[in-house]
Amino acid sequence: MDDRSDHRTEIRDFLASRRAKITPEQAGLPTSGRRRVPGLRREEVAVLAGVSTEWYTRLEKGHISGVSEDVLAAVAQALQLDEDERTYLFDLARAARPARRTPSRRRDVDVPPRIQWLLDSITMSAAFVRNGRLDVIAHNTLGRALHAPMFDSPTTDRRGRPNFARYHFLDAGSQDFFVDWDTGAAATVALLRAEAGREPHDRTLRELIGELSTLSAEFRTMWAAHDVRIRHDGTKRLQHPEVGPLELTYQSVDLPVSQRAVHDLSLYTAEPGSTSEDHLKLLASLAATPIQTTKPTDQPG
Repeated sequence: MDDRSDHRTEIRDFLASRRAKITPEQAGLPTSGRRRVPGLRREEVAVLAGVSTEWYTRLEKGHISGVSEDVLAAVAQALQLDEDERTYLFDLARAARPARRTPSRRRDVDVPPRIQWLLDSITMSAAFVRNGRLDVIAHNTLGRALHAPMFDSPTTDRRGRPNFARYHFLDAGSQDFFVDWDTGAAATVALLRAEAGREPHDRTLRELIGELSTLSAEFRTMWAAHDVRIRHDGTKRLQHPEVGPLELTYQSVDLPVSQRAVHDLSLYTAEPGSTSEDHLKLLASLAATPIQTTKPTDQPG
């Protein structure tokens, strides 16, 4: 399937999935009789957006190129898209515009030394940098220790870099490590969906999605839901093999490292005075302790 056809499918499925989530009551429309679709009809979305049914039908079939931002905003409002979904829709429209040259593919960018210095200066929070494909490309000592099962997983790449999506869906041990596995897996897929909208020509990302779709039925099901997530924060519960249960708060912020690439800096910490803080301090202590190697002592001759 060529890129244009595949892109039209993404637009079609995304808009149809959002339309199916809204009831006429939620949209403030009158209802009468039996309905063949679970959510709004196309003509109802058209009325709410102030466009013709024929025009909206064409849009939902993937013909989004050339659509004005005002019309897209009206459709987003009619479908009650949240901020992340709205951003995703606009990303799809941008990617559908005719390219004047061959689309450039994203290049991996090394993390500058100053970023590693920043990470190393953080001692009581687990910190790491990930790219849009969810590869961990830099981390501090506690970040490595906290996610030890993922770093030690056979799902890491040839450079030894872990990937949250591969670990979630291709390593059965992730279901023991992540207490709320379903919630975390759904968020992981939604983050990849948003990245696919931002970077539709990223070959490595497409290969990752293809790999996960082939090898994981759970991923295929979640990917088909077309859920989108851009911001990543909340509470994470882990069952760590060394220190036991941890309940941590986490926050991610944009970390521009070049003109072309934007990464996320993620921080995990525990509530002061909590048991989880004690466990995290213990893990930090264990991680900071160098492994001692026993050297043979010289025997007197």
